[in-house]
Amino acid sequence: MSFWKRLTGGLSRSASKIGEGLARIGMRGADPKTLQEVEDLLISSDIGIETATKIVAALNDGRLGERYEEADFKALIAGEVENVLAKVEQPLDITSHKPFVVLAVGVNGSGKTTTIGKLAAKFHAEGKKVTLGAADTFRAAAIEQLKLWAGRTNSSFVAKAQGADPAGVAFDAISKAREEGADVLLIDTAGRLQNKESLMGELEKIVRVIKKVDESAPHAVLLVLDATVGQNALSQVEAFKQTAGVTGLVVTKLDGTAKGGILVALSARHGLPVHFIGVGESVDDLEAFSAKDFSRALVGLEKPA
Repeated sequence: MSFWKRLTGGLSRSASKIGEGLARIGMRGADPKTLQEVEDLLISSDIGIETATKIVAALNDGRLGERYEEADFKALIAGEVENVLAKVEQPLDITSHKPFVVLAVGVNGSGKTTTIGKLAAKFHAEGKKVTLGAADTFRAAAIEQLKLWAGRTNSSFVAKAQGADPAGVAFDAISKAREEGADVLLIDTAGRLQNKESLMGELEKIVRVIKKVDESAPHAVLLVLDATVGQNALSQVEAFKQTAGVTGLVVTKLDGTAKGGILVALSARHGLPVHFIGVGESVDDLEAFSAKDFSRALVGLEKPA
């Protein structure tokens, strides 16, 4: 199955909500009541007030009273959404350093460890040599899960016992990655936001010890976000930007929500690069982010030419 089919399937709940809403609004024309209903529909899909307002302004653009087909509504919305998302569409380039050190952060339950495993599988399929570091020593399950991914992807694996110093794991991992000539090092971290001060200290220490081995590292700090949490994702970005110096986003579980528009709100507010999106559990359900594809799938349009 192509990723486009996975994407449209994953975003079907969001597309259905928007499509059904537009069908109810119908072809009454872009009168003030219709425009308000469109804005409310978009906001309820978590696209965000700012973007929803821009879309409504584009609909109103000197054509008050003009009648729209549903497909016209969708095309205009997709175009405005793409305008927002095009600014954050950015592939993750891991060729600038060797090893390219990626620090993965995010709250527990966001799909962070699974995402690291899927990235390892992607890089391995591209012929890259991968090392995985299990620096989420708070959860034994995270260590075991990452160990399984290392086996599946033929990656080197570095871990210590549960409760060990996470920074020590990170130090050992980058040292091993360098010794073995790895192309990329992916480091898992804990995500206990309820104890923000402790988490900040832990992440700062991890970065500090990594820099003892490579002053330029980490080369990317990826925040993994669960799309099903909706507006809470916005506050998670704020928290992790402060604690970890996030450089880019991976948005997962877009198949589990009718609020796929949260990615639009995130992009409009924070402007952080979106490197990957996930629409399911399998390895092939994580893919590089495309603004055009996502925008069209979000509103239920066909694949762009």
